[in-house]
Amino acid sequence: ILLALWLNKTELLTETIITAIIMYCLIFIVGTLGNALVIYVTGFKMKKTVNSIWFLNLAIADFLFTAFLIFSVISLSQSHQWPFGQFVCKLNNFVSLVNMFASIFTLTAISLDRCLSIWVVVWAHNKRTVCKARLICAGIWVTAAICSTPYATFRTVLGDNGTYYCGYSMTHEQKWSLHIFRFLMGFVIPFLVIVISYVAIGIRAMRMQRTRRRRSRRIIFSIIFAFFICWLPFHIFNFIELKAVNNPDLRNIVRIMGPLTVSLAFLNSCLNPILYVFMCEEFTKKLRQSICFVLESALAEDHVSFIFTHSMSSTFSRISRKSDTATTLEKLNPAAFESCTESKVVITEKTLST
Repeated sequence: ILLALWLNKTELLTETIITAIIMYCLIFIVGTLGNALVIYVTGFKMKKTVNSIWFLNLAIADFLFTAFLIFSVISLSQSHQWPFGQFVCKLNNFVSLVNMFASIFTLTAISLDRCLSIWVVVWAHNKRTVCKARLICAGIWVTAAICSTPYATFRTVLGDNGTYYCGYSMTHEQKWSLHIFRFLMGFVIPFLVIVISYVAIGIRAMRMQRTRRRRSRRIIFSIIFAFFICWLPFHIFNFIELKAVNNPDLRNIVRIMGPLTVSLAFLNSCLNPILYVFMCEEFTKKLRQSICFVLESALAEDHVSFIFTHSMSSTFSRISRKSDTATTLEKLNPAAFESCTESKVVITEKTLST
C-alpha cells in the first residue's frame, strides 16, 4: 500500500511538472511576443501621451518578467536543480521580482490615473503630462528595485553532492517577514487601490449609455478578476510553503501546487496587453497600420518582380511578333519590307521629336 501511494504521488508530481513546463513555455512565448508588440507600437508608433507611457512601462516590465521565465523552465525540467551558478541565481530572482513589483505598481498607477481622469476632469487635464508620467514610472522602478533587494541578498545556490538548487538562505522568521512584506506590497495594497479605483469608475460609468456601460463593467470586472485570480494563489502558496517545513503532507502539496501557482502569476503578464492595451482604440488602429505596412513592405519586392517579369514577357512577345511579321514581309516582297521599315523609322522619329 505504501509503495502504491508513493508511486501515485510520484506519477502525480511528474504530471504536474510536465503540465507546468508546458504552461511556462506557452506563457514565455505569448508573454514575450505580446509585450514586445506592445513595446514596438507604444514606443515607436503611437504619439507620446500619458496612457502610452503607462502601457509602455507595463509592457517592459511584463516582457522582462516573462523573458526570464526560461531559467525556471530549464530548472524545472531538471527536477528543480540549478545549473547556472550563483550570480544568475541572484540575478534571475532580482530581475523577476523587480519586474513583478514594477508591473503591479504600474497597474495601480493606471487605475488611479483613470479614476482621477473621470472624477476630477479639470485637475487631470491640467496636471496629467507626459513628463510627470515618466517621472512616476521612474519612481516605480526605483521603488520596485528597493523592494526586491532583500530577496536577492538572501538568494543563493544551496545543496551538496552534485545536487544544487536556487533558494533562500535565511531564518524562518526572516522568511515570514519577507513573505508578509511581499503580500502587503505586492497584493493587498495594490488590490485595494485597484478595486476602489474601478468601483469609482463604475459609479461614474452609470451615466453612460446602456451598451457603453455594459462594456465598461465587463472590462472593469475582467481587470479586477484577472489580478485577483492570478496573484492570490501565488501568495497563499508562499505561506503554505512556510508551514510545510515540519509537515510532510504539506511539502507534497507544495511540490505539486508550487509550479502551478507560479504559472498563474506569470499568466497575468500575458493578460495585461489584452486587458489594458488591445482594448485601446488608438493602439489597435496603430497596430493595424503597422501590420499593413509590414505586409506591404514584405510583398513590395515580389510585386515589383511580378510587374517586371510581366512587362518583359510582353516586350519579348511583341518583339517576337514583329520578327515573325518582318520575316513574312521579306519573303513576300523584300522591297516592300525595306520601305515599310524605313517609313516606320521615320514615324518613330517624328513621334519622338514631337
